[in-house]
Amino acid sequence: MDFLDSRRKSNSAGKVIAVAFFIAVCIVMLKQVYSPSYTSPDMFSQHELGVTHVLVTGGAGYIGSHAALRLLKDSYRVTIVDNLSRGNLGAVKVLQELFPEPGRLQFIYADLGDAKAVNKIFAENAFDAVMHFAAVAYVGESTIEPLRYYHNITSNTLVVLEAMAAHNVKTLIYSSTCATYGEPIKMPIREETPQLPINPYGKAKKMAEDIIIDFSNTTDMAVMILRYFNVIGSRIIPGLKVKGTDYKTADGTCVRDYIDVTDLVDAHVKALAHAKPRKVGIYNVGTGKGRSVKEFVDACKKATGVDIKVEYLDRRPGDYAEVFSDPSKIKQELSWTAQYTDLQKSLQVAWKWQKSHLNGYGHG
Repeated sequence: MDFLDSRRKSNSAGKVIAVAFFIAVCIVMLKQVYSPSYTSPDMFSQHELGVTHVLVTGGAGYIGSHAALRLLKDSYRVTIVDNLSRGNLGAVKVLQELFPEPGRLQFIYADLGDAKAVNKIFAENAFDAVMHFAAVAYVGESTIEPLRYYHNITSNTLVVLEAMAAHNVKTLIYSSTCATYGEPIKMPIREETPQLPINPYGKAKKMAEDIIIDFSNTTDMAVMILRYFNVIGSRIIPGLKVKGTDYKTADGTCVRDYIDVTDLVDAHVKALAHAKPRKVGIYNVGTGKGRSVKEFVDACKKATGVDIKVEYLDRRPGDYAEVFSDPSKIKQELSWTAQYTDLQKSLQVAWKWQKSHLNGYGHG
């Protein structure tokens, strides 16, 4: 019995060792599979001569993912931080497939409202600049959930600034909005037009701008604030909804300055290239042309060749009748001009993308 017990114990010990060895091998293999070279922490945690490492907050979102794509094409190193509340993980996967090389792109799932997590991200990565896109961005929704908007936009921007200060990151490109102007009496809108926002979204963005400017006055930060207008481009839009047909405009619908997302991203890249220490640059990003929502709908129908169903609704709370930009300052100082100003052509590109990506980023 003693001999049998000894053999059983020996066999049991051998099995335990074998299982432990097998688990160790599996862990090593899993690390190799799920820790590809583009997320190697060493390459992202050190500054590299000739390489600019940009943190793109909200980089899984519509505009942020386009910005990340452009930065990667221009040989920047990119870290995307997104909580995926409005972003699309499929967009990140597409970028990872396009740029699998070591040290090009990494994605970090995190919420900017978590100061501890944000500070950890900054501590573990050597950022040279931040493009801050992450924000909720619906005017009507902001009137229903104002506190959420102030937390998400204003408070989270404060968290980012504190992390930048703590870790000596000196360049910020801030994604702002024409909603900070409210409804000016005179058009077009210039950078010196008084900022009198009329909804919580615009107010939260203006507060964030004020915080950034006040903070930059005490540091040698390079800051660029881009106030952009209505963005169009390649994304899925399930039908068209016209919110308000009784505005004091030519056809009763709102007038907006529609800018192609490709042009908008180009403005961000040029802003990054022109950012200077101890300077704050503030620029409107638009085409300078106002088009009504009805004109937009007609252009959609012509671009797609489809008699798109249009739903006419009441006015959206907190909205305004007319807004379009004067982009002369950004043209003069950053050599930026909108290239895609033909609304129908921009929408044709969007339609082509939509037809080849029927389920969003998951296919095509």
